[in-house]
Amino acid sequence: MLTRTIAVELASHDITVNYIAPGAEDTPMDAPLKEDANQMQQLISEIPLRRMGRPEEIADLAVYLASDSASYVTGSTFVIDGGMMRHSGRL
Repeated sequence: MLTRTIAVELASHDITVNYIAPGAEDTPMDAPLKEDANQMQQLISEIPLRRMGRPEEIADLAVYLASDSASYVTGSTFVIDGGMMRHSGRL
């Protein structure tokens, strides 16, 4: 709701506002999780694409949203989580 509200407020200034909602991303912060094979398998089982996302995938979306190609995109939330939000039940 906040993204849409800000997008409406700033639209008259030709400023677009979007929200990127990442899922499980493979970053150094996840090192302890990856050391526990049981926890890692539980997480992967919740992701329909059966892998963690890569930071580059989030960056690619951010670059697109910052480009002229996305000049008509505003007030949107982009969930980039390998389908986890639609599938998750145990975590």
